[in-house]
Amino acid sequence: MEKSIVIDKVDPLIIFGVGDENLRKIESQFNVSLIARGNVIKVNGSPEDVEAVAAIIQELIFLAAKNKQLSPSDVETIIHVVKADFQSQADEVRSPRITAEKKAIDEVILFTKKGYIKPRTEGQRRIVEAVRTHDIVVVIGPAGTGKTYLAVALAVAALKDKEVNKIILARPAVEAGESLGFLPGDYREKIDPYLRPLYDALEEMLPRDVLRKYMEQNIIEVVPLAYMRGRTLNNAFVILDEAQNATTMQMKMFLTRLGINSKAIINGDITQIDLPDIKNSGLIEIQEVLKDIEGIEFVFLDKKDVVRHRLVRDIIQAYDAYKK
Repeated sequence: MEKSIVIDKVDPLIIFGVGDENLRKIESQFNVSLIARGNVIKVNGSPEDVEAVAAIIQELIFLAAKNKQLSPSDVETIIHVVKADFQSQADEVRSPRITAEKKAIDEVILFTKKGYIKPRTEGQRRIVEAVRTHDIVVVIGPAGTGKTYLAVALAVAALKDKEVNKIILARPAVEAGESLGFLPGDYREKIDPYLRPLYDALEEMLPRDVLRKYMEQNIIEVVPLAYMRGRTLNNAFVILDEAQNATTMQMKMFLTRLGINSKAIINGDITQIDLPDIKNSGLIEIQEVLKDIEGIEFVFLDKKDVVRHRLVRDIIQAYDAYKK
């Protein structure tokens, strides 16, 4: 069987890959031959394999049109997904390997220029499930558990899927043993270091020109928590990071900003409070105040969910043991 696939709305070279490497990857997984001419790919092989490869190429075209690029991980992921789907249709009973493979792909939150993002621990999986089923999710856990990175990925995915119209990322500007007054520059330059982790996460997930356009149009905002006062946020995905440094009043102010069709993730580590009075942390208080409200979910992470260098887990464990 032979089938011709026309590539439109995207540069064919993105689909082919450097030296046609993407086509060679596909050929290595199926009993087909692929010939690229201009913006047309001809697929030759058995009917089942040709249909599967045609589905893969269509998925690649869709993803390339969306992200303006394809990474090697994108290509491999799509090949595995389609292969698993077609094998499951052919087999009445799925093999455990195929089921596990499909489940792993289903967990993908976002495709990025470096590959794809998906939960890496059981705790992170609980976060993803909680965000899908609740409008407000409070995540409490130690450093290194990927709270910020995962929250930003979920927000960007929601924006790309048009579930929301904008993203707002906020952090309290609380001094951790250093004084803002001694930092050089104007207020914006002084506050940017506090917001830098949020910018870093965004820059990994969106092409630079797309991120700049979104920020110029206020589709994505990265702001100090104090700038949230007086706003009503409709059709938005809102993240409060480092929430342990939000006071009781700031936390209440943030929670009451949420408007129609909006979601919020509140991230924090109650072992790293920089407020003068630890008892004034809004993150500690809301665990009691909001525990019985339907639609709000609390997810607690621990050292098993650390996804940074293995020493980070050991450091957390050492501090816990020292305090005890």
